[in-house]
Amino acid sequence: MLTLNLAGFWDAAWTRTAADGAVTTETLSGIALLAALGVAMVGSLFSSDAWNNITFAAGEVVNPKRTIALSLLVGTATVTVIYLLVNIVYIGLLPVTGSPAGADVAARGIQFATADRIGTAAASVLFGEPAAVIMAVLIMVSTFGCNNGLILAGARVYYAMAKDGLFFKSAGFLNDRSVPGAALWVQAAWASALCLSGTYGDLLDYVIFAVLVFYILTVAGIFILRRKRPDAERPYRAWGYPVLPALYIAAAAAIALDLLIMKPTYTWPGVGLVLLGIPVYYLWRMASRGKSTMGQ
Repeated sequence: MLTLNLAGFWDAAWTRTAADGAVTTETLSGIALLAALGVAMVGSLFSSDAWNNITFAAGEVVNPKRTIALSLLVGTATVTVIYLLVNIVYIGLLPVTGSPAGADVAARGIQFATADRIGTAAASVLFGEPAAVIMAVLIMVSTFGCNNGLILAGARVYYAMAKDGLFFKSAGFLNDRSVPGAALWVQAAWASALCLSGTYGDLLDYVIFAVLVFYILTVAGIFILRRKRPDAERPYRAWGYPVLPALYIAAAAAIALDLLIMKPTYTWPGVGLVLLGIPVYYLWRMASRGKSTMGQ
């Protein structure tokens, strides 16, 4: 199967399925191909999105100069390798192309996997009927493991913001178990609201565009700090500076622009949500200064 798939692996095409089940295929090349690749990156980018979460707890890590950099490198590399290996398994078990009316997973292929659940389709080739249950269990294990890290790390962002006077003061305190309890409750409320706002796929489009914007701003900050504070202590090295950071900004900006054009229903609201943070930031600062003045 792998040899058969690789024979036409680079033949790019856009397949559309009409309401009546009719399938049309359009060959992709040039700008259209690049646009399709950008949109297809949403899932793979999301699989690595938590790569930077260790930095949220940098102040509590032993020997952060070494540990943070090593954690980022090992974590990102591990997820990337696993992701590539899993995809090799997919194309080794299932045909890339198929038919939406196929009688089994092999006939439908990766292209028309039921509900886009390629992992379940591949597992069914190996395990048969129990595949759906096996994948559901594995997804639950993965989800709970991921949530464990994200919940604990994410609350530290609210905690740090509160310490800087940019969030509710109550979120800046630790409870008797030395964790930011109030920040955890705020995070739980916001996460619940997001889960009720739309489908999982919609949330991916919202999240990926927003994080791309902030990653671009974060990396751009390296250039700004190098210019404004050339003598500042730099415990972490920016490998490949300035070429590598510039390439990262260019690639991330290209994907973000692609999503704005190809998926405007979800990305433009994301733009609005990000921009809304600007007036909220200044209003919060003004309110904080007003309280400080009154206290004096």
